[in-house]
Amino acid sequence: MMAYHANNLNTGGLTLTLRAKCTSPLSILLPLPSLPRARIPLHFRSHSHAPPRTMRRHLADALLLALAALGAATTTTTAAKAPAAPPAPPNVTAEMAKGGCRAFAELVAASPDASSTYQSAVEGGLTVFCPSDDAVRAFLPRYRNLSADARAELLLFHAVPVHYSPGGLKSNNGPMNTLATDGAAKNFNFTLQNQGDVVTIRTAASAPGAPARVRATALDKDPLAIYVIDAVVEPVELFKPAPAPAPAPAPAHAADAPKPGKAASRPAPSVADAPGPAAADAAPVDQKEDAKNSAAAAPCDRWWVAAALAAAAVASALLA
Repeated sequence: MMAYHANNLNTGGLTLTLRAKCTSPLSILLPLPSLPRARIPLHFRSHSHAPPRTMRRHLADALLLALAALGAATTTTTAAKAPAAPPAPPNVTAEMAKGGCRAFAELVAASPDASSTYQSAVEGGLTVFCPSDDAVRAFLPRYRNLSADARAELLLFHAVPVHYSPGGLKSNNGPMNTLATDGAAKNFNFTLQNQGDVVTIRTAASAPGAPARVRATALDKDPLAIYVIDAVVEPVELFKPAPAPAPAPAPAHAADAPKPGKAASRPAPSVADAPGPAAADAAPVDQKEDAKNSAAAAPCDRWWVAAALAAAAVASALLA
C-alpha cells in the first residue's frame, strides 16, 4: 500500500513524498509552471478537495516518476541483501600437484573419465590418497600396460567420496568404498588399518607385509583432504592376488639328554664281530675242502696201521 503527500515549497516546485511499507519515505521535487497563486492550494491530500486539471496532470507524472524511483530503490535493496555466491570448488589436480603428488596429478589430468569424476565429486566431500612421485615413477611400466578403462579405474581407486580429516581417518578401520566402486557389485574396495599413528592401506593384491602407508597430509580443508602415500595401491580386480606366504616348518623336538650326574640306563648296543681281513696267502676254497678231507682220513690210516701191527704180533706168537 502506498500513500503520497504533496507540499508546495515555493511557487516554482512541488515536493511529492511517497510512503510504502517496504521502503523508507521517498520525496521527489517536481517543478511546476507558474500559475496564479489563488488557484494553487497551499496544502492538499489525495482525498481532500480535488485539484485543478493541470495539477492532476502534474501529480500523475510525479506518481509515475515516483514509482520508477521506488522500483529502482527496491531492486537495489534486494540486490544488496542477496547472499554471496558460494566459492568455487577447489581444483583437485592442482592441489595434488602442490602437495607433492605432481606425477599422479598429471595421470589424473590425462584421463578424461578420472579428471571429470574427481572434480564433480569434490563438492560433496572427497579424500584422495595420492602416491608420491617416486612411487608413481616406479609403477609406470605396469601402468602403461593397462587399457584406458583400467587406468581410469586405478586412478579412481585412490579416492574416497567422503571428506576425512586426519582425526577422522585415524578413527576408521575396515573396508572403504572408492570412486571406482560399483555400488551393486561392491568391488574396488580397499582396507584401511590404523596402528597407533600409522595408517595403512592394503588389498588382496598387496605384497605380504608391504601395504601402502600414509606419509603426510598435503591438504585438509573441507570438502577436500589429500594424503600422500608411499606406494600405488593395486586393486585385486586389475592385478593378481599376492601369493600367501608358506607356513614355517615345525621345530624338531630334541632328544632327551641324560641328567647330569647319572649314568645312562640304556645298555650299550651290541656290535657284531666284523670279519677280519683275509690273509694275503689264504688258500683257495677248493684247497680248503681237500685239507678238510685229508684231516678226516688221517685217523682211519692210523687205525689200519695199528691193526696190522697187532695182527703181526699175534702171528709171531703162534709161530714161536
